[in-house]
Amino acid sequence: YEAVARGALEADVKVVAGFPGTPSSGCLEALTTVAKDENIHVEWATNERVALEVAWGAAMDGQRSLCTMNHLGMNVVMDCLKYSNNYGVTGGMVVFAGDDVGANTSAIESDSRVLATAADVPVLCPSTAQEAKEMTKYAFELSEELGCPVVVRSVCQLMMAQTVVSVDARETVPHKS
Repeated sequence: YEAVARGALEADVKVVAGFPGTPSSGCLEALTTVAKDENIHVEWATNERVALEVAWGAAMDGQRSLCTMNHLGMNVVMDCLKYSNNYGVTGGMVVFAGDDVGANTSAIESDSRVLATAADVPVLCPSTAQEAKEMTKYAFELSEELGCPVVVRSVCQLMMAQTVVSVDARETVPHKS
């Protein structure tokens, strides 16, 4: 999850909203630790839909935004995710969905790739922590290019792994109007 947070930081994310749920919570927590120094608005939302609406509002205003949730939250946001895709975004909007393959930390297993596809939203699936960082950065660019949200989907087993990830300097992305 820290690799996703680092990718968002390097991509110059400005607004982050999320709802607690393993394994995605760690991403928002990691960004909370640098939010003040990096001038990033980070908030825990009352539910996943509110988190997505906060991120969508920022992206419609031309700011890069990130929304975090677990696989169960993807079910909660489906209507809003589809609307955000249909209406579009100006700034890059990334939805980080953490799936619990095997239902190790939750009651059920769900696949966010199916839900993202149903919402006609591109989904990127990293297989290493380094890919998670790089794909998160790329997801912001892809979102702006296509004018729609992009889902970065990962799994507990990858997000809880500890490994070395190469870091790059933080980009400065101008506010899009």
